[in-house]
Amino acid sequence: MTGSHGVGEDARAALLELLVWRRDVRRFRTDPLPSGAFERLVETACLAPSVGLSQPWRFVLVEAPERRRAVRASFEACNAEALSRQSGERAALYAGLKLAGLDEAPIQFAVFADRATSQGHGLGRMTMPETIDYSAVMALYTLWLAARTEGIGLGWVSILDPVAVAAALDVPAGWSFIGYFCLGYPVEETDVPTLERDGWERRCDPRAVLVRR
Repeated sequence: MTGSHGVGEDARAALLELLVWRRDVRRFRTDPLPSGAFERLVETACLAPSVGLSQPWRFVLVEAPERRRAVRASFEACNAEALSRQSGERAALYAGLKLAGLDEAPIQFAVFADRATSQGHGLGRMTMPETIDYSAVMALYTLWLAARTEGIGLGWVSILDPVAVAAALDVPAGWSFIGYFCLGYPVEETDVPTLERDGWERRCDPRAVLVRR
């Protein structure tokens, strides 16, 4: 650190490198993570900002085979439906995409936001209650970056039925499903998004998303 106004050039360069090499991983090695690695990453995730200091994130480590099978069944059903909505070359391209690491990743977990939490006493979310969910996403991204510093990859499995997943994991009714994730060592490392390499989409020019008023 260089004081209260920022960090040194080396730290800025390291952060940029971390962001460039942070990828959504779909291909994992099956070897396990070190004991306590997931718990340590969750501790780091809890450093994330949250509305009103509510810390609404809830991490559900999914270890039971029957619960994993239920999640996989949801993925297969939703993926088949998504494929049916594609046509022509796009359908063939979609069918060839690897969209989840459910069969290989040693760690699987879900993130929920506890919308009923009393922590924070409702500060900052009266007019924007969705900030509870946003706070949980911030925690997840903090974990994602922390994992990357240890050479651990994370993959977001979004092709799921939230209701089916919540039921399979038997979580409280007031919890909002944020996402389901695979965690483990990646088969390969790359600074190019998988979907770009596979020809599904290309990143846009950052200038295209900047609006001035």
